[in-house]
Amino acid sequence: METIGRKETFVERKVTYTIQVDGKFIIIENVPARVCLETGERLFSPETVERLQRTVWEKRKPDRVIETPVFEFVV
Repeated sequence: METIGRKETFVERKVTYTIQVDGKFIIIENVPARVCLETGERLFSPETVERLQRTVWEKRKPDRVIETPVFEFVV
């Protein structure tokens, strides 16, 4: 089987992971990930995914709370 496309370059970075649960946004900063320089795709190790899931579902007190504006995209 022949692969069509270009070579992608991944680098280790710290990223911000955002998820919406029950209508509320949860932001987790400084998450280790492999990031594709060409596409921005982020890959997480299984251990990192488990830790993200624990952080989201444990509902512990956050390090800080932010307020953010929300805009609706209108065509």
